[in-house]
Parts: sequence; C-alpha cells; structure tokens
Amino acid sequence: MIEVQHLRRCFGPVVAVDDISFTAEKGDVLGFLGPNGAGKSTAMKMLACFLAPDGGTAKVCGHDIRTEPLGVRRVLGYLAENAPAYSEMTVAGFLGFVCDARQITGKNRKQALDRIVSMCSIESVYHQTIETLSKGYRRRVGLAQALIHDPQVLILDEPTDGLDPNQKHEVRQLINQMAPDKCIIISTHILEEVELVCNRTIIIARGKILVDSTPAKLTEEHGCNLNEVFRKITTTKKTA
Repeated sequence: MIEVQHLRRCFGPVVAVDDISFTAEKGDVLGFLGPNGAGKSTAMKMLACFLAPDGGTAKVCGHDIRTEPLGVRRVLGYLAENAPAYSEMTVAGFLGFVCDARQITGKNRKQALDRIVSMCSIESVYHQTIETLSKGYRRRVGLAQALIHDPQVLILDEPTDGLDPNQKHEVRQLINQMAPDKCIIISTHILEEVELVCNRTIIIARGKILVDSTPAKLTEEHGCNLNEVFRKITTTKKTA
C-alpha cells in the first residue's frame, strides 16, 4: 500500500530526509521512531503530499505523490503533529467542512459523522468551538478528520499527544481494531505504545533509516527493553 523509493528532502544545507526506502502493506502498523529532528515528520509530510520531495518518490495505493497527489489524498488520512483546525468553528462545523472538502454528501455524510463522532468519543464537545477544547479533545477532533472518509492508509504523527491515560488506551484500542484492514504509520516518542500496537518498527536518525525490524525482534536481539534499544541505536549506530 505504501512504497517509498529513495525519498530525499533538504532545507537549505540541512538534509532532513536522506535517501530512505521502505514498503508497508495492508495489516501493517509501522512505528516510525527517531529522536527530535530525525526526519520523521518531514517524511510523513511528503507521503501525505504536504511537502514535495527533492529526490525520489513514493506511492500510496498505487498513486505517486509527485504526479497524483489528489489520488493520494483520497485514500489517505493524515493527522499532523500539530493538527491545524479553525479555532472559531464548532466541532460539528469543522467536521462538516471536512466532509465538504472530501465530497461526502447525503446519506453517506450522516453515516460518516455518526460513525466518527462515536468512534472518537467527541459527542460531549460536538457543539463547542474548537478554541474552547482541551488539548486532548483537540487531538481527538484531529483524529476524527483523518478517519472520517474511512481511508485505506493512515499516517498519524503523535496520535496520543495530550491525551490522558484513559484516552491513550482508547486510541490504542481503536488502532488495533482498524489494523487488519488498513496500512498505518505511527510516529511516537512513547515506546510502550509501539510495543502495544505496532508489528513493525523503523528507527530513523539524521535522515537515514537505521533499523527496519519488529519490536519483539529488537528487544530479543539487544536483550533489553525498547527504550534501551532506541537509545543504543540512535546514539551509537553510524549512518553511511
């Protein structure tokens, strides 16, 4: 479902993403890990067609991010690290706007809204303006807009940021429920989350992929928990 080929992005002299390649298929929940500034968010923004690559390309469900960005956006749901929303809108108004943008109309629109409001547990704030919401509820609204069109591929940048422990648990359960039918990429600094929901792990640093494995294999190979594995790899692994 996702095929990344020699993807590269620079910001002036800084190489943020340096010739990365990987694939992810239906049923994969891929934990995309790395220290701050590693290139994770930049890579995900390119896959979501928010940033153009300087080199290489990627395909999402067969649609090339360079030549078919609209096709990519139709099949993909994207939750950015700081998901933007119109603060003066109510949650209902914002999700209605997203439905308009995605051309979800009539009976399908009502079904999509009913499904997503319940799925993301935002019934109690549905008629509040976004500016009045807590960080946790804003995150839930961001997740709702990413899921409202039931995409085949999900890219979630820090999906549980700002959520309390109960809300984190609910989102992880939701990801596990969706996993068999979708391809999901998750960036997170909560490595416990990776062990709970991910069947694959990519660790990136200085724009390069250092490891592509599974959480279980990594902990077995290194003989320690995933937090210690992450520190070992990102502080001692050399990039070419």
